[in-house]
Amino acid sequence: MSFCEHCEGQRFDRARVLRALRQLQRELRGTDRTAAEAVSAALHAVRTMDIPHLEIEDEADEVVH
Repeated sequence: MSFCEHCEGQRFDRARVLRALRQLQRELRGTDRTAAEAVSAALHAVRTMDIPHLEIEDEADEVVH
């Protein structure tokens, strides 16, 4: 079973976002930040990530989405 290039990219990007959020969670532990500040910091962390856009090409092989 294989995933199309787009889906493979999404799985990779999702993993990167989760790692970034977990790192931010570790950094925020024990601080006096409010929930709104924590969410704002999380959004900023994700926005600053370099996530490329993948172009989809038609392929004859069957792939899983």
